[in-house]
Amino acid sequence: MLSDIERKILAGERLSPEDGLALLSEDCDLLTLGQWAQKKRFEKNPARRVTYVVDSNPNYTNICDTDCLFCAFYRRPGDADAYTLTVDQVVEKVRRAAALGATTVLLQGGHNPAIPLSYYGELIRAVRREFPRVTPHFFSASEVQTMARTSQKSLEDVLTFLWDAGQRTLPGGGAEILSVGVRGKVSPKKGGPEKWLDVHSAAHRLGFISTATMMYGYLETAEDIVEHWDRIRRLQDETGGFTAFIPWSFKPTHSVLERKHPDRTGPVPYLRILAASRLFLDNFPHIQASWFSEGKKTGQVALHFGADDFGGTLIDENVHAAADYVNRASTQDVVTLIQEAGFTPAQRTTAYEIIQGFQ
Repeated sequence: MLSDIERKILAGERLSPEDGLALLSEDCDLLTLGQWAQKKRFEKNPARRVTYVVDSNPNYTNICDTDCLFCAFYRRPGDADAYTLTVDQVVEKVRRAAALGATTVLLQGGHNPAIPLSYYGELIRAVRREFPRVTPHFFSASEVQTMARTSQKSLEDVLTFLWDAGQRTLPGGGAEILSVGVRGKVSPKKGGPEKWLDVHSAAHRLGFISTATMMYGYLETAEDIVEHWDRIRRLQDETGGFTAFIPWSFKPTHSVLERKHPDRTGPVPYLRILAASRLFLDNFPHIQASWFSEGKKTGQVALHFGADDFGGTLIDENVHAAADYVNRASTQDVVTLIQEAGFTPAQRTTAYEIIQGFQ
């Protein structure tokens, strides 16, 4: 089978789900897989350029009624350390990030049913008004679903409301693994895979661009991972609205799953998943190396396993920090890491437009 997969890769043919499973198997040599992925990477993005974005990931609320088993960040309504920031408080966080050069703010929070829809529109308009060079990359699919539920509006109406306020992009968070079995076990209140897919499908039809993510390393099987890839690849065939795919590993500390999950993380599983995703997701222009979640050295190696983007600087981040996992890097650190890996760094926007290149 592996020889047939190599033939398909060299011929530019689409890989099947069975091929995806073979790539995830230890029978597939990791270094060979990396070479195949790097070939595909340079077909998609020929230059030895690796992009990055100067961004920040603040949160506007940690109150959530969804009770995902993997999450250490959320608090229930009424908890002593539960919070919801005012629009002015969020704007102050954006102001700090903008002063440090951020061009993107990825704002996410819990699913807080007490927040009215008007709040989200005010946030977007305030950021657009005060920081016109900052992209409001706000609200995961499950947050949009919460807005629709609490406002009793359709997804299309909510997304149109966000568009009219000035939003043009959506982050890909909240996907976890797009498998009925996995989501039913770890995040049953979010609903099945179609809940995440419906938001991105509707958003793309309205003109939004978005990313797709995958969090692995807890209860999923290889079949679940391939199912996730297949679902987002099929949606990308339909809409073309995804800019990039970003996989990262589960961080268990302080979560309900901390003592129950099998450890499937570390550099080797990550590099295998990353390289295989580059080959399977043939209609995704960019694959992102997650230095933040996997470590800086692994992030550098990932640039030789099919990744062409190094993610963001993450000036402000609290979700991984709640799980006692913290990596920090300045913009200059990111530039240096890319250069040390043998590539030319280039700062980009959320939409992958180049802002500044380096020699």
